[in-house]
Amino acid sequence: MPAPDAITADKLSRLIGTARAPVILDVRSDEDFAADPRLLPGAIRADDSALADLPPLPASPIIAVCQAGHHRSQGAAAWLRAEGRSAEYLEGGFADWREIGFPLISLGALPPRDPQGRTVWVTRARPKIDRIACPWLIRRFVDPRAVILFVSPSEVEGVADRYNAAPFDIEGAFFSHRGELCSFDIMLAEFGLSLPALDRLATIVRGADTARLDLAPEAAGLLAVSLGLSRIHADDMEQLEAGMLVYDAFYRWARDATGETHNWPSAKAGVTP
Repeated sequence: MPAPDAITADKLSRLIGTARAPVILDVRSDEDFAADPRLLPGAIRADDSALADLPPLPASPIIAVCQAGHHRSQGAAAWLRAEGRSAEYLEGGFADWREIGFPLISLGALPPRDPQGRTVWVTRARPKIDRIACPWLIRRFVDPRAVILFVSPSEVEGVADRYNAAPFDIEGAFFSHRGELCSFDIMLAEFGLSLPALDRLATIVRGADTARLDLAPEAAGLLAVSLGLSRIHADDMEQLEAGMLVYDAFYRWARDATGETHNWPSAKAGVTP
């Protein structure tokens, strides 16, 4: 059993990527971080001796992560609980998480963070598939507080320069289509994310986004839902919020329910047809 006020790596791994994911604070020392400058998905770097200086955080529970689950993370979690927050530390720390092989995010491709510690991303207005799938991936696995901007196609580059944002899913951008791969595929590769559920979801997104519905049986359904949402919502941010639920559902299906089927029973229980 985990120690009091601790969470196991296995339990945390089941929360990451879902709407119930906690806030993760990486409080490793600068030396430990320099030795492996990757982060748990969605984690924020923080100084455990200056927690009062943290930017505003969501109201979600907080998980503190240090190298091995000792005084840095346990102290940070205790401090946060003393401030009235729900907080635990990761049992075994970063070292055990990495040893097990759970996902870690490569930071080299991320844009710089704004004064509030958020990454900023910009793409074309009126999103359909990739431009909803990519923000979902960013917010669920990279930066839960990420700012997503939708602007006219001709203004993406200028807005990116103005706000130090990363453009995506537009011709010439680093995070965009390459060959037969769509922007969602490229983000997975550049962030170093490789999970069976995300790989399965990527195939569905690629099929729906590139008119190759034969890639996955579910691609046609994602295309239909995406086009329907674009007709329902005139506001891009409202469409993004609605689309987040769609991708949450696809992810949970891809992770937990691909072997499940459903049918309507042909006869009442206990009655021979």
